[in-house]
Amino acid sequence: MLNLLNFRAFAVTIILYTALASEVVNASPIVKIDGSSTVFPITEAVAEDFQKAKRGAIRVTVGISGTGGGFKKFCRNEIDIVNASRPITAPEMEACKQEGVQYIEMPIAFDALTIVANPKNTWSKTITVEELKKIWEPEAQGKITQWNHVNPAWPDKKIKLYGPGADSGTFEYFTEAIVGKAKSSRGDFTASEDDNILVQGVASDIFALGFFGFAYYIENIKKINAVAVDNGSGGVLPSAATVENNTYKPLSRPIFIYVNAKSTEKNEVVEFINFYMKNAPALVTEVKYFPLSKEVYDLNIEHLQKKKVGTVFKGSGINIKLEDILKLESSL
Repeated sequence: MLNLLNFRAFAVTIILYTALASEVVNASPIVKIDGSSTVFPITEAVAEDFQKAKRGAIRVTVGISGTGGGFKKFCRNEIDIVNASRPITAPEMEACKQEGVQYIEMPIAFDALTIVANPKNTWSKTITVEELKKIWEPEAQGKITQWNHVNPAWPDKKIKLYGPGADSGTFEYFTEAIVGKAKSSRGDFTASEDDNILVQGVASDIFALGFFGFAYYIENIKKINAVAVDNGSGGVLPSAATVENNTYKPLSRPIFIYVNAKSTEKNEVVEFINFYMKNAPALVTEVKYFPLSKEVYDLNIEHLQKKKVGTVFKGSGINIKLEDILKLESSL
């Protein structure tokens, strides 16, 4: 009886092992992506359409850990692609170099970083770059706490500030563009990598002010208002037109994906990137960002084919015009 039981147990083990081995052999290859919450809607839309087109033959996972968090994983060889709402920085370049990670830089859209206020806010429909700096610079903490501290004509009420967390590329871009140094900011504000939390905060408080990517503003346009930004030439609202004609300064910016060069040895990654660049114009528009020219997407494919690694943005995407991207590409 014991021998029979042992034989049955052995047989069950073999069956289970065979089934598991079969699952491993037949498992769909995976493209792993993480990073920016700003770029997430674009890459997620591409991933969904790609997986439908492949009928489940290739899986794509898209996480949100912020641009900085994404680059940490990317430079540790943990993911194939990182979504980035600003160019790779010098410390990140060094971290990747230390781990032998080379990358192909691909601008995929333009975003208008949007300043948002509660719809009942009637006093700051336009805000100057200097006023934004006065609110957000490190020296403002504990001092610039009321609206009238910024502008005497504004209410004697406490400002409630909302913005992305320190790992966010949007936070880095905003602080570099407005304060003059990336990550240089007051710390007494509600920070979150989840832009929906920021939307909810501004929508629920008349005295709130926040910032995040244009797509999240458009998605919640009935709950919050965009604030016109005055860089010295009058207030300008974010839009496709003001991004394209470079009047929405300094808060229009290119956004990216970075592809691990070693990952391009995998067919699933190459297929995904080709699909991404072919469908980017339509999907970027669909999720309310601003597409680049066909030449840029074609150039991304050329760089993929040639494995052209490195960055042309030198750590900054401040005030780069759409038409200048092609010129920058030639400097690789």
